[in-house]
Amino acid sequence: LMKDAYSFDLDAAGARRSYNKMFVSYLRTYARMGLKAIPMRADTGPIGGDLSHEFVILAETGESAVACHKNLVDTDWAGRDIDFEGDLQPIVDGFTALYAATDEERDEAKEAALGDDLLVARGIEVGHIFNFGTKYSKPMGAVVTTADGGEVAVEMGSYGIGVSRLVGAIIEACHDDAGIVWPESVAPFQVGLINLKVDGGECSAACDALYARLKGAGVEVLYDDRDLRAGGKFADMDLIGLPWQVIVGPRGLKSGQVEVKNRRTGDREEVPLDSLVARFAG
Repeated sequence: LMKDAYSFDLDAAGARRSYNKMFVSYLRTYARMGLKAIPMRADTGPIGGDLSHEFVILAETGESAVACHKNLVDTDWAGRDIDFEGDLQPIVDGFTALYAATDEERDEAKEAALGDDLLVARGIEVGHIFNFGTKYSKPMGAVVTTADGGEVAVEMGSYGIGVSRLVGAIIEACHDDAGIVWPESVAPFQVGLINLKVDGGECSAACDALYARLKGAGVEVLYDDRDLRAGGKFADMDLIGLPWQVIVGPRGLKSGQVEVKNRRTGDREEVPLDSLVARFAG
């Protein structure tokens, strides 16, 4: 499944502006998913044109070898304000000035010059954008009448995100030995609620109430109320990889506390039962 978009412009300058908008939009889209996608100059292949970039997530199980300047991995786009009606060329140039290439576009001389700044890894392609000019519009007669009565073939571009492969790519890029570590922005649930004593008593009542309150506050919760040992529940919840785990047990309830675990860092803390919902609903 692909998310496809196309652009049609009257001249090459307009086509480049459209290309730059999509280039920056893709960077922000992947950053909001908690991913570091690196734009890499790529072969245009049979689609044609003279400008193309793949967006690649680094992962040990990647489908192909890629190489880039190591500074590209450290760039964070999640919180940047971008004026999409302004000139985006400096932003694009800031990325493309640093070496980054897919396997078929790698340059041995440039890589040798980078020395310790070169990063060679495996990557998963999650998006691809193209500017192919008038390759298709001219033979198809896709022309537009201009203000002076003339005709011009439209300048075209295409842009695709591999939606169906994104889930697998996220898991490959975001996991540890215990299982998946979902970025919070794309996790199937925000919180995993674990009941350590499923007997219909105090723990079950507290968990049932917490589940209802969290759901009522708009928090997505996966509730583990299976009658299993604690170790099995912990292992399963780590494997699923939700960003937060809320652990409710008899010992903590005696002091009005529940345990909250951050799946990514492993940090744990005791949180008052009465303030738990506000912790996640804010």
